[in-house]
Amino acid sequence: MSTNEGRAFDWEDEVEQDGPEFITVPEGDYDFEVVKFERARYAGGNKLPACNQAIIYIKVETPEGQTTIKHNLYLHTITEGMICSFLTGIGQRKHGEKVVPRWGEVMGSTGRCRVGIHSYEKDGETRTNNEIKKFYEPGENTPKNTGFTAGSF
Repeated sequence: MSTNEGRAFDWEDEVEQDGPEFITVPEGDYDFEVVKFERARYAGGNKLPACNQAIIYIKVETPEGQTTIKHNLYLHTITEGMICSFLTGIGQRKHGEKVVPRWGEVMGSTGRCRVGIHSYEKDGETRTNNEIKKFYEPGENTPKNTGFTAGSF
């Protein structure tokens, strides 16, 4: 076990470290790194039947801070384009190529993505979080996010 994995607490162990502060980063294009990958099962819903699910945790760093975005990939023909976009974005696939995903190699993968802001209601309060809108192909010419907001001086 590496030190990055931590250790389990006993029932009587002291705890003191606060969790990281959650931030919503501005919408824009960012370099990313996959920092965690989980295999799961989606129970199904109105738009998609039950299927396997890849839960990808994507870290982006900005001048405002760092955040990790949880991104769900549903392994179903309805969402095949999203799976292909992700695999292309991390360099496992070329556009239009047929591949078998190498899920064991996803951790540590890097690329570039478009991050958006998602608004939702919870407990009568409007909240926001980040979401991945698009994965760019490696080498695709995307502007660096400069923090510039059009119309502001």
